[in-house]
Amino acid sequence: MPAPRSRAAELFGQRVREARISLGMSQEDIANLADMHVTNYGRVERGEANSELHTIVRIATALDVDPGTLMAGLYGTEMLPDRSRAYSVADFLAARRAHETR
Repeated sequence: MPAPRSRAAELFGQRVREARISLGMSQEDIANLADMHVTNYGRVERGEANSELHTIVRIATALDVDPGTLMAGLYGTEMLPDRSRAYSVADFLAARRAHETR
């Protein structure tokens, strides 16, 4: 079985799986409601997929949950593969201010 694509994909998939199980639905049921092939839906739950926004919204709609709930807190370097540092707008502004004061 392939490894999760990233920690973010893994956590997203866990949240999707937990929501589905709490509803008592099968992967096939949710995949059909989300207009997805069950194989692709299974990849999402296992964290093997790098889902596009419209896929996330379709899954969230099928699960009757806000997409933001499934995505909450999924940011930062520990969530991204092959990234030693994720730069934010705060980092950019601090560097710009430091450059301007020279």
